[in-house]
Amino acid sequence: MNSRTEVKTIPVEIDGFQMKVDKGSTILESAHNCGIHIPTMCYLEGLSPYGGCRICSVEVSTDGGKTFRVSASCTYEIHRPIVVKTDTPKIRRIRKMLAELLVASAPNVKLAQDIAARFGINKVRFKMEDNRCILCGLCVRMCHEQMGGKALAFAGRGPEKRVSAPFAIRSEICLNCGGCDSICPGKIIPCQGIKIPGELCGKCIRPDDMPFCCPTGTFGCFCENNPLEIVSQPR
Repeated sequence: MNSRTEVKTIPVEIDGFQMKVDKGSTILESAHNCGIHIPTMCYLEGLSPYGGCRICSVEVSTDGGKTFRVSASCTYEIHRPIVVKTDTPKIRRIRKMLAELLVASAPNVKLAQDIAARFGINKVRFKMEDNRCILCGLCVRMCHEQMGGKALAFAGRGPEKRVSAPFAIRSEICLNCGGCDSICPGKIIPCQGIKIPGELCGKCIRPDDMPFCCPTGTFGCFCENNPLEIVSQPR
């Protein structure tokens, strides 16, 4: 009897490339493992996928490419053959809209400014706010899954949604480890802020000097050649 457990593989097509991936793996993991980059904001390897930002949205077909629907690639587990398109005009429009909404909500968070710059956004059409939390949920998952503190959670719904300690009182089970603070995108070199409502600060990138890293010369590329790519993991 073979004591080794064989992992079942599923045939998948991503951007025209045929491959076999482990059953139960996500589209995001499978794409990255094969060198196909999908942008993310609330995803971090080692933490459970949340799917809150939808920046990683892709088009997925379960009928051989006849019809497609938009899904978050970080939470879509593969259990049957699928066809995936990661960079269609529809997906680019969705990501650019999400990036504009993000930077309008949190213009003074550097990550929001960087994502907007990558997508070629230099003017925001929506009312600018000054939120310092982008609701990525990284701090909540870090506290629950890695630190075992469970001292943070989401509270409220809709526009009232926020990260909070239970009943807005510092929990006695908080370990004071600083894990939530260290992983928070809002703590990374704060942006200098906007000049006037609807205008980006320009500190991240000059609109007339948008870097192109690939032969296609398209805005919003997140590949490893992008000069704006942030290395968030310690060297």
